[in-house]
Amino acid sequence: SKVISANVDFYSGLVYECLGIPSDLYTPLFAVSRIAGWCAHRIEEIETCGRIMRPAYRSLAQQKTYIPLDERG
Repeated sequence: SKVISANVDFYSGLVYECLGIPSDLYTPLFAVSRIAGWCAHRIEEIETCGRIMRPAYRSLAQQKTYIPLDERG
């Protein structure tokens, strides 16, 4: 009963077809176009000890005062 909305991948298949790209290359093109984003998410996960910050993330942590790097201990 849930409506499934079309995303960019739905339309990219149509564009690939119009460009004459063989259908067996659709999946590799999909993956290649997302590798930079996947890598960025993985780097973010590694740098934040497994926590990925979402764009709509609202922190409930207490705000801290900025301390310049040369003053940190």
